[in-house]
Amino acid sequence: MPLRLLQIEVDGARCVAALVDERRAELLVGATSVHALASAALAQGMSLAEAAERSRSGRYLDLAGVRLLPPIDHPDPAHLYLTGTGLTHLGSAASRDRMHALAASGGGQTDSMRIFQEGLKGGKPAAGAVGVQPEWFYKGDGSSVVPSGAALRSPDFALDGGEEPEIAGIYLIDSEGVPRRLGFCLANEFSDHLTERHNYLWLAHSKLRPAALGPELLTGTLPADVRGTSRIYRDGRLLWEKAFLTGEANMSHSIANLEHHHFKYAAFRRPGDVHVHFFGTATLSFADQIRTEPGDVFDISADAFVLPLRNTLVRGAAATAAPRPL
Repeated sequence: MPLRLLQIEVDGARCVAALVDERRAELLVGATSVHALASAALAQGMSLAEAAERSRSGRYLDLAGVRLLPPIDHPDPAHLYLTGTGLTHLGSAASRDRMHALAASGGGQTDSMRIFQEGLKGGKPAAGAVGVQPEWFYKGDGSSVVPSGAALRSPDFALDGGEEPEIAGIYLIDSEGVPRRLGFCLANEFSDHLTERHNYLWLAHSKLRPAALGPELLTGTLPADVRGTSRIYRDGRLLWEKAFLTGEANMSHSIANLEHHHFKYAAFRRPGDVHVHFFGTATLSFADQIRTEPGDVFDISADAFVLPLRNTLVRGAAATAAPRPL
């Protein structure tokens, strides 16, 4: 089985462990975070998997007795970037068009459909070539990361709080400014679809939300065909369920092309920074006319990952944002 790393808390102490199955994990010694383990691997000239292998303890933990943390974080949350790309999956443009319910002037294609078509034509260039750039957005920093099991908090001013089941890549920038992919995680790229639907130029506003990350950091290569299921429960009953497809076989862009167009910016290659980059989805409950409510539970699972991602939607308290003179 591929190496799957967890960040966990045991009796108040942070630990890193290698997932064995849905119930057990083997404790790794000498590192209290994946960031520290990866930094040590870089310093010693070895891979993350090699560093983890050298840290195995032979001590197994029951996951029922631990607290699951996000698969990555940074000692300074301001040095973790949450970003993503949209319209990257086969079928994603159709979902976006249904959500917007808008036609371009003169009955032509929407901007969403045009950028999707460009991705179909040029999103998977030959090795070494540069393809067309995707849609891109910023979500926040490390303070916006939510672990599985925690509340997913929608701002008090939000019009909607909708799930987006997808996979994210996790990266650490090395001392030479080179992005190093640590692996992949399951994710809920939580968004405000009513705000986005009102005006596509409000997409940037709709994305400034927390995001939930599944507990596993899957190292190595992501399978080309990943199949998952997204569910919403309300009052303990299944409200909505739909399969989703991801992985490059189901995408209009290659992962390498998405990575290139993110890390081509020098500001995103600052040594020591961590990046969590969402690869997009084509499956939204919002497109099926579902309106989420506080108390709803998002449940996302996929065959490339052992553990699911579950979070309860809550509404945040009102906050004062007006500046004050100094």
